Amino acid sequence: MTDDVRNIVLGVIAAGISASLGWLARTYLWRRKLRRKQVFLGLPTNSESLLVVNREAGGNGAVHRYDVFALLELAALIKDCGAHAQILSHDVAQQGFGERTEYCVGGPGSNRRTTAHLHSLLPGVRINTDAEPGPDRAAFQIGSERYRLEPGVAEYVLLARLTVGQDARPVFLFCGQRAITNQAATRYLARNHERLARKHGSNGSFCLLLKVVNSQAYGPDVVEEIADVTRAAQSPLPAPRTSHRATT
Repeated sequence: MTDDVRNIVLGVIAAGISASLGWLARTYLWRRKLRRKQVFLGLPTNSESLLVVNREAGGNGAVHRYDVFALLELAALIKDCGAHAQILSHDVAQQGFGERTEYCVGGPGSNRRTTAHLHSLLPGVRINTDAEPGPDRAAFQIGSERYRLEPGVAEYVLLARLTVGQDARPVFLFCGQRAITNQAATRYLARNHERLARKHGSNGSFCLLLKVVNSQAYGPDVVEEIADVTRAAQSPLPAPRTSHRATT
């Protein structure tokens, strides 16, 4: 074997080793990234999850189109993790939490399951569900702060990841003042899950208040994180004062 042939053979072998090492490194990093995503989203490979569907507020049982888009955003995340989803209507999802990861879409005005989760897991949140128009319609009260709806201009949504035990699967809430804010929250999760996992921990609980800015022009795409309201949302609100008329 001449020196030229030997050099060519050695070059081919070196290139093959380098390509193999590069492929192994990329595969390792991809799998590690996937595992972190699966842990944060509560979606191990081949696991079962629950998508709880709301109804259009004031409607006849139909799902608002923006909530359908929200479900599609979540379905894509679940598929990417190699997990499976069961879709249930909010009024038939009668089971506890922690056994399966749950994604619950919609506010208490359209989703009974959300109402139960707020009562049990976020007692510091009150949402005005009055059907009559007024300045406080759909307003959020979180602790001592109130956040009013300005349709199409400034609309709020809660994005929460909640757990009830070390080994329990999480519950994700997408609780908005309008249907378009629910989609905005699911899209925010899809785009920012890596950052949220780094900030709050892969198994941590949190409740974020997001603001959807100028949805009449930008749809669900422009979202601002207003505050981490976890502590206030998990602290029960004081009971309303009752007055007693003195008797003689």
